Amino acid sequence: MSNSARAEAVLALHRFGMGPRPGSIAVVGTDPRGALIAELDRPLALTAAASLPSSAKAYRTVADANARRTARARQAQQQAKKQQMAAVPAASNDQAQGQAQGQAEGQGAEKDAVEMAAKQAAEAVPDPGRPIYLQEAKLRTEAALAADIGFAERLVWFWSNHFCVSANRIQSMSGAYEREAVRAHALGHFVDLLLAVEGHPAILFYLDNLESMGANSTAGINRSRGLNENFAREIMELHTLGVRTGYTQDDVISFANVLTGWTLVPPGADPQHGGEFTFNPRLHEPGGQTVLGKRYEQEDVEQGRAVLRDLAAHPATATHVATKLARHFVADEPPPVLVEQMAKTFRDTEGDLKQVAIAMVSSDEAWRGPPSKLKRPGEWVVGMARATGITQVDPVRYTGGQELLGEALWRPPAPKGYPDDEASWIDGVGRRLDVANNFAERITGMADPQVIIEDVFASEIAPEVKQAVGRAESRPQALALLFMSADFQRR
Repeated sequence: MSNSARAEAVLALHRFGMGPRPGSIAVVGTDPRGALIAELDRPLALTAAASLPSSAKAYRTVADANARRTARARQAQQQAKKQQMAAVPAASNDQAQGQAQGQAEGQGAEKDAVEMAAKQAAEAVPDPGRPIYLQEAKLRTEAALAADIGFAERLVWFWSNHFCVSANRIQSMSGAYEREAVRAHALGHFVDLLLAVEGHPAILFYLDNLESMGANSTAGINRSRGLNENFAREIMELHTLGVRTGYTQDDVISFANVLTGWTLVPPGADPQHGGEFTFNPRLHEPGGQTVLGKRYEQEDVEQGRAVLRDLAAHPATATHVATKLARHFVADEPPPVLVEQMAKTFRDTEGDLKQVAIAMVSSDEAWRGPPSKLKRPGEWVVGMARATGITQVDPVRYTGGQELLGEALWRPPAPKGYPDDEASWIDGVGRRLDVANNFAERITGMADPQVIIEDVFASEIAPEVKQAVGRAESRPQALALLFMSADFQRR
C-alpha cells in the first residue's frame, strides 16, 4: 500500500469511523470510500440485545421497585411508631416527673428514628435502573470497539445525540430508546426515524408531553391543566426545521395541540403494557389545527403523524440535517458545497439517510480538509481502547470516565444534545491527560506504543510524536504521550 493510500485509510478511520484498531487498515484497503459504504450494508442490530429489557419493561421494572420501596418505607415507619408507643407507658410510670422538659427533644429523636427506619427499609430494595443503564452502556460501547471501521456506529451516535434524551430523567429507558428508535432506523428514511423517535415514551417523558393537554379536551376541562409547548418546539427547532426557518409561535402552539394525547401507559394502570406508547383521546385538543400554513383535520394520533411527515419532507429539514451531519464528521464550518450536495440527496431520495451518508463520504469536499476537528470525549476514549485492541469494557469505569470528561453517556445538558464544535470541548482537554495516564497505567502490560504506531496506525503518526514516544522514560508515559497527541485527538 502506498503512503498516500495509507494516509487516506487512516483518515477514513478517524474522520468517519471510530479510529484505527488492529487489522482495520487492511479492511479499509486502497478504497476507503468503498469500505465506508460497504459497512453501511451490514446489520446495525446489537447481537446481545435480546438479553436486555425493552424500554417499557425497564420502565415497569423501575416503577415496580419504586412501589416496593415506598411500601417498605411505610411499613418500617408504622413498625417504628408502634414500638415507640409501646415504650411510652413504661417510661411514664417511672419518670412522671420531668417528662415535660424533655418532651420536645424526645419527640425529635423519635421522629429521626422513624425516618431512619423508613430510609433503611427503602434502601434495602435495590434500584434496577442503574444496572440496566450500565448493561446498555456496555453493549453499545463494545459494538463500537468491535466494528471494523465504525462508520455505522458513529451514525447511530450522531442520531442518538440529535434526538437526545437524558438518563438523568429517564435512566431506565435511555439505552433501550437508542436501540429501539434510533439504531433501528439510523440507515433508513428520515421520516421513519422521526416517527419512531417522537412516538417513543422516553422522549415524550423527557420533553414533558405526558401531562400536556388541550384546553378544550375532556381532561383539560375537568382538570384545568394546560398545554406544554416543549415537545413541539424542540421537534421543529432541533429535530427537523432548525432555528429561524419561518415557523412562528402560533405554529408551535398549534403543533403542541396536535401532539396532546401522545403519552405512555402508566405502569400501575397496566402491569403488562405500562411504559408503552399510547394515544389518549381525553387529553387531545379537539378539532383541526393549522401548522406552517397547512390544515390538519385528523382527530386522532394520525394528526400528529401527518405533521411529522410534512416536517420530514420540508426543504429546511434537509438543510438542517445535512449541515449537522457535515459539521459532526467533517468540520466545524463544513464546506457549503458539501452541505448542499447532502441536502440535495436528502431531498431527491425522500430523506434516505443511507444515501445521504454515501453522498457525504463520496464527495471530495469531505476529504480535502486536514484532520483539524477535535474529537468529542466519547470518540477519543473509544479510539484509545480500539488502538490497543480492547474489545470489552467495565461499564462503571467507562461511564465514570465519560462523566469526568464532560460527556456523560446519555446525559446531555439540554435537549439540543452535546455540541459538535471545538470551542465547547477545548477547555476540557486538560482532563483528558488524567484519563490517558490512568488508562496507560492499566494497559501497559498489554499495549506496546511502537506496535500501535507501526501496525495499527501504519506509521501515519507525526514525526515529532514518534520521537516523543521513543524518548519516553517508561511505557505508560509513552502511551499517554501517544494518546494525547493530535493524531489521537483530532480527525
